[in-house]
Amino acid sequence: MAYLRFDKTQMTNLQDSLFKEFLITSRSGAYCSTTLVGCNIRKYHGLLVVPIPEMDDENHVLLSSLDETVVQHGAEFNLGLHKYQGDNYSPKGHKYISSFEWEKVPTWTYRIGGVVLRKEISYGVFDSRLYVRYTLLDAHSRTTLRLRPFLAFRSVRQWTHENSTADTGYEPIENGIRMCLYQGYPALNMQLDKANEFHFAPDWYRGLEYPKERERGYDSLEDLLVPGYFEVDIKKGESVVFSAALQPESPRKLERMMNEEIAPRLPLDSFYHCLMHAAHQFKYQHDGENYVLAGYHWFKCRARDLFIALPGLTLAIGEPHEYEAYMQTAAKAIRDFIRKKPVSVRIYEMEQPDVLLWATLCIQMYGKYTSRRQCWEKYGDLLRDIMAFIQEGRHENLFVHENGLLYTDGKEKPVTWMNSVANGRPIIPRSGYIVEFNALWYNALKFYEQLLSEFGSEADRHTAEQLHAEADKLAASFKDTFLNEHGYLLDYVDGQMMDWSVRPNQIFAIALDFSPLTLKERKGVLDICTRELVTPKGIRSLSPKSGGYNPLYVGTQVQRDYAYHQGTAWPWLTGFYLNAYLRVYKMSGVNYIERQLIGFEEELFYHCVGTIPELFDGNPRFSGRGAISFAMNVCGILQSLNLLEKYKLEEE
Repeated sequence: MAYLRFDKTQMTNLQDSLFKEFLITSRSGAYCSTTLVGCNIRKYHGLLVVPIPEMDDENHVLLSSLDETVVQHGAEFNLGLHKYQGDNYSPKGHKYISSFEWEKVPTWTYRIGGVVLRKEISYGVFDSRLYVRYTLLDAHSRTTLRLRPFLAFRSVRQWTHENSTADTGYEPIENGIRMCLYQGYPALNMQLDKANEFHFAPDWYRGLEYPKERERGYDSLEDLLVPGYFEVDIKKGESVVFSAALQPESPRKLERMMNEEIAPRLPLDSFYHCLMHAAHQFKYQHDGENYVLAGYHWFKCRARDLFIALPGLTLAIGEPHEYEAYMQTAAKAIRDFIRKKPVSVRIYEMEQPDVLLWATLCIQMYGKYTSRRQCWEKYGDLLRDIMAFIQEGRHENLFVHENGLLYTDGKEKPVTWMNSVANGRPIIPRSGYIVEFNALWYNALKFYEQLLSEFGSEADRHTAEQLHAEADKLAASFKDTFLNEHGYLLDYVDGQMMDWSVRPNQIFAIALDFSPLTLKERKGVLDICTRELVTPKGIRSLSPKSGGYNPLYVGTQVQRDYAYHQGTAWPWLTGFYLNAYLRVYKMSGVNYIERQLIGFEEELFYHCVGTIPELFDGNPRFSGRGAISFAMNVCGILQSLNLLEKYKLEEE
């Protein structure tokens, strides 16, 4: 039996199944995503959602959904499901689903009387092509299959409404049709691998409602164009493949192409393999460059997220060559930024002052998974450029002060990962000496010193001695500035302003390879974080004992912005927390780590199946919120699993 499986009872209960989503992606940047019952509940949902660089930097929903109807003896059984305004559902085809499972591809089994129909959805790995295969497993009389496409042709950030501008005409192609609703869009090619009849009957389906958008305080209604339907006979034991793509294809090739896409895929038969599959979903390629999306459905490639997530998405699953390919593109962004040139690749937010600090940690992780020598040979020059850029004060908002600490101004614009804003200003104005900036800087100095000492020239070894002295000065200032009488670290200090909130950013000072704190001091910080911040679904962004605690990420955009970093739990921090735990408690922490990771495995069966969402409420029931799949979270858990396996091997 498949690991990811839901039976008829689970699928027909809309209170549960309507909010279980799935995601299939392509390295082209395209994706297919909807709910397990096929009812779109977000404006980001669609079966063929593609980037159109000629138009803008957004994804666009071309094929929103595809309704299947089984016809026998003149009776029609529609397998589709749509939500309309006023909590009306039609045509309620979910009642025919007998099971859903995902081993290599999402697979549904429908039972309509004596008819048993299997549906599989797949996607081209490197192109924007959707495959849907229907196999008639059982039938006792002639069976006809009708396929009714719902077209949107809109950005994921907009809506479609009935209009007279849409071109409802079509052009016949082999075993299918080509349509383009609006000027500027590419044509959508819909084909079957078997001769069929297309019945042209264009009509607008009005008032479809997307409850997730309404829940988030946005408009939630749209209209979709149905141009007609394909009709094809299907025999017992026969398979029919439907394809939707920007380019037509020979129908005779479709099933072979689909099989070739599916064959090498990893079976989703365990917690680890699901996360490994999720890790691959964030990667995409454009103009020969490699990128990591921060999450689905609305995030782009953000620099901070990239450098935090890349080691877990590649190195932790044994793919150092993948790391090198993606770092090659990232290095172009780093060098462009350092040289004060426009960033020539599609990596955003390079100007954030902590990005280069996370980049040094990302390079350090490469050395841990391969070797320090290999790291030095491959990234030594890049690391040298980064360190010089920071030390020489060439960043517009990152400065090394006389006391060795890094200073940044975050009063007017957010400068850390806690970046929510209201009325254009940071909700959490972290500014001045920021705890994780300086923990990362201390770690970077010591790591760079280590590499120069081991592999550098005579001049480099002299530089290493200077770095040693700088790190010692920084360590003393770090403790004087951040360590308070209660045994934990202040979140930031700016002149007379000291933030005494208990936040997870202090974890980095005890989780990295090099810490400015003693073992006793690290244990004190860890114990307070364990008592006040740890949840079964991640590390809270603020302690319940601190002022402003707001753990529920619900309501309008403004309400959610105020809760975003005020008590919500973030799984990616768990990886750093568990690393800190093992550094303090050694082998005695292994059982504790296993218990912590159990809480994440069950999340593979909620929200977006097989992956981890962006964040969770900080209080029970610890509901998943935000983006349905988040790169830093998948990375954090994969690194935790890798760390756990390493410690178990050492114990043996």
